Amino acid sequence: MTMSYLLTSSSVPPLTFSHKTTYSPSVSSLQRSSLLTLTKSRNQIKPRRRRLITAQSNGSNSADPPDRLISAICYFYPFFDGIQYGKYVITQFSPIQTLIQPLVPAIRVFKSFPFNGFLVFLTLYFVVVRNTNFSRYVRFNTMQAIVLDVLLIFPDLLERSFNPRDGLGLDLLMSLDSTVFLFLLVCLIYGSSSCLLGQVPRLPIVAEAAERQVP
Repeated sequence: MTMSYLLTSSSVPPLTFSHKTTYSPSVSSLQRSSLLTLTKSRNQIKPRRRRLITAQSNGSNSADPPDRLISAICYFYPFFDGIQYGKYVITQFSPIQTLIQPLVPAIRVFKSFPFNGFLVFLTLYFVVVRNTNFSRYVRFNTMQAIVLDVLLIFPDLLERSFNPRDGLGLDLLMSLDSTVFLFLLVCLIYGSSSCLLGQVPRLPIVAEAAERQVP
C-alpha cells in the first residue's frame, strides 16, 4: 500500500530504473534521525527495579537465629500497645482468651507505666532501626512494627472524638475496635511466625512505608 501511494503521489518524481541504484539523501537522513531517536529513547527507558528485603545476615542465605528472634519479638510491641481494642472480642470468644492468657503478665508490665509505649518506641527506633550494626532484616521488621504502632493513632483519635454510649454509634465503635484488634493479632501471628522461620513478612499497609525508612 505504501508503494502504491508513492507511485501515485504527484509530489514524488517518477521512478527510473538503471544499473545503478540511487538513494535520496533526505530519506536516508530522516531514517538515521529516526533510528537515533529510537535508540536514545530505549536507552533512557530503564525498568524500575524494586528494592527487596532478603532474609540474609552475615552473608548467609538465611537470617541468623538471633536476628529471627529479635525480629519476632518486635511484633509484640504494637499488639501490646493496642490490646485495649480487643475488649469486646476477648470477652466474647473463649479461644481468643486462651490464646491471650499466656501474654497477660507481659501485657501488665507493658501497661504498668503510662510512658512505656513511648519509651519502647524510642528504643526500637534509635537503638535498632538506626543502628547499622543490626542486619537490615532486623531493622526492616522492627520498622514494620513501629509503623504499625503509629497507625494506632487514628482509631484512638476517632474513639476519643466520638465516644457513643449506646445505639448505632456504639455498634460501629465495637466493630471498629474489634477489626483493629483482629488486624493486630493477625500481624503478630504472621510477622512473628515468619521471622522465626527466617522468612520476610510484608504486612499490608505498612511494608512500603517501613522499607523507605530503613537506610
